[in-house]
Amino acid sequence: MAEPPRMPPEMFRFTSTERADLHTAVLYAFGEADERLETALTVDEVRERLRSVGWYAPVSEQDLSGTLRQLTGWGLLDVIFNHAGSFATAEEYERRNLQYALTRRGEAAYAGVRHAMAALSSFGALQTAVLDAIADRLGELDGLLRDPDPGRNRRIFAGLQELEGHLDALRTNTRRFNGELQRLLRVEGADLATFHEVKAATVAYLQEFVTNLEQRGETIAAALEAVEGHTGNGAGNGAGNGAGNGAGNGAGNGAELLHARALDGAGLPAVPGTDHAAPWLAARTAQWEDLRAWFAPADGSMPRVRRLHDVARRAIVSLLQVLGRITDSRRRSSSAAADFRTLARWFATAPGEDDAHRLWDAAFGLGSARHAHLGHADAELIPSGVPWAEAEPVEVSALLRSRGRTERMGRTGKVRDVAALKAGRRERAEKERAELEAAWSALATTGAMRLSQLGKLDHETFGRLLDLLGRALAERPDSTGFRRAVTSDGRVEIVLRTPEDGAVAVLRTPEGWFRGPDYLIDVRTLGETGLSERVVNA
Repeated sequence: MAEPPRMPPEMFRFTSTERADLHTAVLYAFGEADERLETALTVDEVRERLRSVGWYAPVSEQDLSGTLRQLTGWGLLDVIFNHAGSFATAEEYERRNLQYALTRRGEAAYAGVRHAMAALSSFGALQTAVLDAIADRLGELDGLLRDPDPGRNRRIFAGLQELEGHLDALRTNTRRFNGELQRLLRVEGADLATFHEVKAATVAYLQEFVTNLEQRGETIAAALEAVEGHTGNGAGNGAGNGAGNGAGNGAGNGAELLHARALDGAGLPAVPGTDHAAPWLAARTAQWEDLRAWFAPADGSMPRVRRLHDVARRAIVSLLQVLGRITDSRRRSSSAAADFRTLARWFATAPGEDDAHRLWDAAFGLGSARHAHLGHADAELIPSGVPWAEAEPVEVSALLRSRGRTERMGRTGKVRDVAALKAGRRERAEKERAELEAAWSALATTGAMRLSQLGKLDHETFGRLLDLLGRALAERPDSTGFRRAVTSDGRVEIVLRTPEDGAVAVLRTPEGWFRGPDYLIDVRTLGETGLSERVVNA
């Protein structure tokens, strides 16, 4: 992927200075003079040109001279010495002898500013006339290529220029319109009526554009194939007058033949040591590839005009959905805030207090008896003609007032049978107790012994041993050097002493090997003889 071109750092600096307005006006003055083929201006001529570009504020000699020097320092202007001029003083020398002209960078900066301002003030459009014009130009070029007369090359050049102009217009207008369309889809207009009209008009505009869009795209693709189907010797040597030999002497396909004959009709200047033909042909080839990408890609991918068709279709659907939501919102009742404001005005204009109470009941319904549908448990005991005030009271649920509904009594949930759960827990507890007893039995010692004497242990017993060793090592040794610890249930005690000879013990388990200091340990139930006594006896 090619790197993006780098812009000269000082090219547009004149637009961001404190005197950006004066700098831009001076550049516009040179641009207007350049359009009138006046390539060089003196200081006085620049001052006169400022009024023609809309600058009427007074400018001092110092400010104008400083601006010209600044633009010259940025490489936008050249200083030209007019040696043919006559002068008597240094001031006349400055005014008459020094002239300024736009450099190529200055011309590019002027064109860039004008293009940027035009882009800000322009609007995108989807113009079917541009598509028809592209098809017409391709058909015209197809007819011109059938005639080998070199006199047709000028017309071929003009037709190719018109074709590329239409392609540029299509790309620019489509890009701008798509950007405006996406912004329209995101915006929420404050004036719903205007918003509705704008989006409705956009939908109609898009529908008109997509009509016969596929047919126009296929017509242009067929015209492209017809042009590329030509073969021949191009412009021969007719383009060889200073622009190289054209692309003549056997163009490979119709596009190369078209470009070769257009190069012959372009009349490029013949400058010794400068090849204008190669970059001109490269630019034409890039434009032609872009035209194919729009309507008939060489790699068989989807043409851009088809993507444009899909974008327009999706935009129509999105706009119609937005219009539907707007219409629904306008059909719905007003908001709660508007309702309360209207109700407040009604309360303020109520004739009397009784009217205000009736308005309150009508608006909120808080005075109505929502339990009127409830009946007595035995309706036959109460005649139908008895007034409510004299009838027996009916029990009303408190939930009816808070939630607007009564309780619904369902079936009583079944009591869960936990006998099997208890039996399983009891069995699991007994199994754990048996495993624990077996582990303590395996670890119980008849006296003081080395850790290495335990030899091979199963994994469960090895875990219990590590727990005991950890408890003992967490305690401080007493005056005799022994560490003592008991299990959490207080049944088993371990007495430990660090080996003085630095021996190492290796214990084997089904999960692997354990290597550590060969401690002197004694594991027993509480109440047995202490380790110190056993060590002495041993």
